[in-house]
Amino acid sequence: MSSALPVSTRIQCPLADLAAGLAVVLALALMAHIALAMPVGLLLASGLSYLAIAALIAVAWPVERRRFGWANRVTLLRAALVTLLAGSLWWPALWQQHAMLLAGVAGSALLLDGIDGWVARHTGSISAFGARFDMELDAGFILLLCLALLVLGKVGAWVLLIGAMRYAFVAAGWRWPWLAADLPDSLRRKTICVIQVAALMIALLPGLTATPASLLTSLALLLLSLSFAVDVAWLYRRR
Repeated sequence: MSSALPVSTRIQCPLADLAAGLAVVLALALMAHIALAMPVGLLLASGLSYLAIAALIAVAWPVERRRFGWANRVTLLRAALVTLLAGSLWWPALWQQHAMLLAGVAGSALLLDGIDGWVARHTGSISAFGARFDMELDAGFILLLCLALLVLGKVGAWVLLIGAMRYAFVAAGWRWPWLAADLPDSLRRKTICVIQVAALMIALLPGLTATPASLLTSLALLLLSLSFAVDVAWLYRRR
Protein backbone atom coordinates (compact mmCIF):
# COMPACT_ATOMS: atom_id res chain seq x y z
CA MET A 1 0.00 0.00 0.00
CA SER A 2 2.75 2.46 0.99
CA SER A 3 4.64 1.90 -2.24
CA ALA A 4 1.55 3.05 -4.19
CA LEU A 5 1.60 6.53 -2.65
CA PRO A 6 2.50 9.31 -5.09
CA VAL A 7 5.73 11.21 -4.68
CA SER A 8 3.80 14.42 -3.91
CA THR A 9 2.16 12.78 -0.87
CA ARG A 10 5.54 11.61 0.35
CA ILE A 11 7.06 15.09 0.16
CA GLN A 12 4.07 17.01 1.53
CA CYS A 13 3.70 15.02 4.76
CA PRO A 14 6.08 17.19 6.86
CA LEU A 15 5.58 20.37 4.80
CA ALA A 16 3.85 22.39 7.53
CA ASP A 17 6.55 21.49 10.06
CA LEU A 18 9.33 22.34 7.63
CA ALA A 19 7.70 25.69 6.87
CA ALA A 20 7.40 26.42 10.60
CA GLY A 21 11.10 25.64 11.00
CA LEU A 22 11.98 28.09 8.25
CA ALA A 23 9.87 30.75 9.96
CA VAL A 24 11.82 30.18 13.19
CA VAL A 25 15.16 30.53 11.38
CA LEU A 26 14.15 33.76 9.66
CA ALA A 27 12.64 35.19 12.85
CA LEU A 28 15.83 34.51 14.82
CA ALA A 29 18.02 35.96 12.08
CA LEU A 30 15.78 39.05 11.88
CA MET A 31 15.95 39.53 15.65
CA ALA A 32 19.73 39.27 15.49
CA HIS A 33 19.79 41.87 12.71
CA ILE A 34 17.56 44.33 14.57
CA ALA A 35 18.87 43.89 18.12
CA LEU A 36 22.56 43.25 17.42
CA ALA A 37 23.08 44.90 14.03
CA MET A 38 24.08 41.60 12.49
CA PRO A 39 24.18 41.63 8.67
CA VAL A 40 20.83 41.36 6.92
CA GLY A 41 22.49 38.73 4.74
CA LEU A 42 22.31 36.44 7.75
CA LEU A 43 18.64 35.89 6.88
CA LEU A 44 19.56 34.67 3.41
CA ALA A 45 22.55 32.56 4.48
CA SER A 46 20.70 30.91 7.36
CA GLY A 47 17.54 30.46 5.31
CA LEU A 48 19.41 28.73 2.49
CA SER A 49 21.21 26.48 4.98
CA TYR A 50 17.87 25.50 6.47
CA LEU A 51 16.32 24.87 3.04
CA ALA A 52 19.16 22.45 2.26
CA ILE A 53 18.28 20.46 5.39
CA ALA A 54 14.56 20.65 4.60
CA ALA A 55 15.19 19.30 1.10
CA LEU A 56 17.12 16.33 2.53
CA ILE A 57 14.27 15.64 4.97
CA ALA A 58 11.73 15.71 2.13
CA VAL A 59 13.82 13.29 0.06
CA ALA A 60 14.34 10.90 2.99
CA TRP A 61 10.77 11.10 4.28
CA PRO A 62 9.38 7.53 4.63
CA VAL A 63 6.22 6.94 2.61
CA GLU A 64 4.60 5.08 5.50
CA ARG A 65 4.84 8.00 7.95
CA ARG A 66 1.89 10.35 8.33
CA ARG A 67 3.00 12.60 11.19
CA PHE A 68 6.24 14.42 11.85
CA GLY A 69 5.93 13.91 15.61
CA TRP A 70 7.08 15.99 18.58
CA ALA A 71 10.50 14.36 18.83
CA ASN A 72 11.29 15.28 15.22
CA ARG A 73 9.97 18.79 15.88
CA VAL A 74 12.49 19.19 18.69
CA THR A 75 15.23 17.95 16.34
CA LEU A 76 13.98 20.38 13.70
CA LEU A 77 14.22 23.25 16.21
CA ARG A 78 17.80 22.16 16.84
CA ALA A 79 18.36 22.22 13.07
CA ALA A 80 17.07 25.81 13.01
CA LEU A 81 19.70 26.83 15.57
CA VAL A 82 22.42 24.97 13.70
CA THR A 83 21.53 26.69 10.41
CA LEU A 84 21.64 30.07 12.17
CA LEU A 85 25.21 29.26 13.21
CA ALA A 86 25.99 28.00 9.72
CA GLY A 87 24.78 31.24 8.18
CA SER A 88 26.92 33.29 10.54
CA LEU A 89 30.09 31.55 9.33
CA TRP A 90 30.08 33.82 6.28
CA TRP A 91 30.99 36.67 8.64
CA PRO A 92 33.88 35.50 10.85
CA ALA A 93 33.81 38.85 12.66
CA LEU A 94 30.44 37.84 14.14
CA TRP A 95 32.11 34.96 15.96
CA GLN A 96 34.61 37.40 17.43
CA GLN A 97 32.13 40.13 18.34
CA HIS A 98 29.35 37.87 19.63
CA ALA A 99 31.29 34.80 20.73
CA MET A 100 29.33 34.23 23.94
CA LEU A 101 25.96 34.66 22.21
CA LEU A 102 26.84 32.21 19.45
CA ALA A 103 28.24 29.82 22.04
CA GLY A 104 24.87 30.08 23.80
CA VAL A 105 23.08 29.19 20.57
CA ALA A 106 25.39 26.21 20.13
CA GLY A 107 24.80 25.21 23.77
CA SER A 108 21.04 25.36 23.24
CA ALA A 109 21.39 23.11 20.21
CA LEU A 110 23.40 20.67 22.31
CA LEU A 111 20.75 20.74 25.07
CA LEU A 112 17.99 19.98 22.58
CA ASP A 113 20.05 16.98 21.43
CA GLY A 114 19.25 15.33 24.76
CA ILE A 115 15.62 16.42 24.81
CA ASP A 116 14.52 14.96 21.47
CA GLY A 117 15.42 11.43 22.54
CA TRP A 118 13.53 11.86 25.81
CA VAL A 119 10.48 13.16 23.94
CA ALA A 120 10.65 10.22 21.50
CA ARG A 121 10.71 7.70 24.34
CA HIS A 122 7.91 9.35 26.35
CA THR A 123 5.58 9.93 23.41
CA GLY A 124 6.12 6.52 21.82
CA SER A 125 7.44 8.15 18.65
CA ILE A 126 10.80 6.41 18.32
CA SER A 127 11.48 5.72 14.64
CA ALA A 128 14.31 4.85 12.29
CA PHE A 129 13.74 8.17 10.50
CA GLY A 130 14.00 10.14 13.76
CA ALA A 131 17.18 8.33 14.79
CA ARG A 132 18.76 8.98 11.38
CA PHE A 133 17.64 12.63 11.42
CA ASP A 134 19.20 13.09 14.86
CA MET A 135 22.44 11.34 13.88
CA GLU A 136 22.91 13.28 10.64
CA LEU A 137 22.25 16.58 12.40
CA ASP A 138 24.82 15.66 15.07
CA ALA A 139 27.39 15.01 12.34
CA GLY A 140 26.60 18.29 10.60
CA PHE A 141 26.75 20.20 13.89
CA ILE A 142 30.19 18.80 14.69
CA LEU A 143 31.50 19.70 11.23
CA LEU A 144 30.07 23.20 11.68
CA LEU A 145 31.92 23.69 14.97
CA CYS A 146 35.13 22.54 13.29
CA LEU A 147 34.62 25.07 10.51
CA ALA A 148 34.01 27.81 13.08
CA LEU A 149 37.35 27.04 14.76
CA LEU A 150 39.10 27.12 11.40
CA VAL A 151 37.44 30.40 10.41
CA LEU A 152 38.51 31.98 13.69
CA GLY A 153 42.07 30.82 13.13
CA LYS A 154 42.21 29.09 16.51
CA VAL A 155 43.06 25.66 15.09
CA GLY A 156 44.63 24.48 11.85
CA ALA A 157 42.80 22.83 8.98
CA TRP A 158 43.44 19.42 10.56
CA VAL A 159 40.49 20.08 12.90
CA LEU A 160 38.22 19.30 9.94
CA LEU A 161 39.23 15.65 10.37
CA ILE A 162 36.95 15.55 13.40
CA GLY A 163 33.95 16.62 11.38
CA ALA A 164 34.85 14.71 8.23
CA MET A 165 35.72 11.33 9.77
CA ARG A 166 32.17 10.02 9.84
CA TYR A 167 31.56 11.06 6.23
CA ALA A 168 34.81 9.35 5.22
CA PHE A 169 33.64 6.22 7.04
CA VAL A 170 30.32 6.26 5.15
CA ALA A 171 32.14 6.78 1.84
CA ALA A 172 34.47 3.86 2.64
CA GLY A 173 31.35 1.71 3.08
CA TRP A 174 30.56 2.22 -0.62
CA ARG A 175 33.92 0.70 -1.50
CA TRP A 176 33.93 -2.00 1.17
CA PRO A 177 30.31 -3.01 1.91
CA TRP A 178 31.21 -4.77 5.15
CA LEU A 179 31.89 -1.32 6.64
CA ALA A 180 28.26 -0.37 5.99
CA ALA A 181 26.88 -3.13 8.22
CA ASP A 182 24.86 -2.12 11.28
CA LEU A 183 26.78 -1.46 14.46
CA PRO A 184 25.39 -2.34 17.91
CA ASP A 185 24.32 0.49 20.17
CA SER A 186 27.34 1.78 22.09
CA LEU A 187 27.67 3.93 25.20
CA ARG A 188 31.31 4.48 24.27
CA ARG A 189 30.30 5.94 20.91
CA LYS A 190 27.72 8.25 22.46
CA THR A 191 30.11 9.40 25.18
CA ILE A 192 32.85 10.28 22.69
CA CYS A 193 30.32 12.18 20.57
CA VAL A 194 29.44 14.31 23.60
CA ILE A 195 33.15 14.81 24.38
CA GLN A 196 33.76 15.97 20.81
CA VAL A 197 31.01 18.57 20.92
CA ALA A 198 32.01 19.76 24.39
CA ALA A 199 35.69 20.06 23.38
CA LEU A 200 34.85 22.00 20.22
CA MET A 201 32.50 24.35 22.05
CA ILE A 202 35.02 25.03 24.82
CA ALA A 203 37.70 25.67 22.19
CA LEU A 204 35.43 28.30 20.63
CA LEU A 205 35.12 30.32 23.84
CA PRO A 206 36.83 33.72 23.52
CA GLY A 207 38.91 33.26 26.67
CA LEU A 208 40.69 30.20 25.27
CA THR A 209 43.80 30.88 23.20
CA ALA A 210 44.99 28.88 20.19
CA THR A 211 47.39 26.59 22.08
CA PRO A 212 44.93 25.11 24.62
CA ALA A 213 42.24 25.03 21.93
CA SER A 214 44.55 22.94 19.73
CA LEU A 215 45.41 20.60 22.60
CA LEU A 216 41.75 20.12 23.49
CA THR A 217 40.67 19.40 19.93
CA SER A 218 43.68 17.12 19.42
CA LEU A 219 42.47 15.01 22.34
CA ALA A 220 38.98 14.91 20.85
CA LEU A 221 40.42 13.79 17.51
CA LEU A 222 42.48 11.07 19.19
CA LEU A 223 39.47 9.69 21.07
CA LEU A 224 37.35 9.80 17.93
CA SER A 225 40.03 7.97 15.92
CA LEU A 226 40.27 5.25 18.56
CA SER A 227 36.48 4.87 18.61
CA PHE A 228 36.34 4.47 14.83
CA ALA A 229 39.22 1.98 14.99
CA VAL A 230 37.27 -0.15 17.49
CA ASP A 231 34.19 -0.10 15.25
CA VAL A 232 36.16 -0.93 12.10
CA ALA A 233 37.85 -3.85 13.88
CA TRP A 234 34.46 -5.15 15.08
CA LEU A 235 33.00 -4.92 11.56
CA TYR A 236 36.08 -6.56 10.02
CA ARG A 237 35.82 -9.58 12.30
CA ARG A 238 32.18 -10.04 11.27
CA ARG A 239 32.50 -9.25 7.58
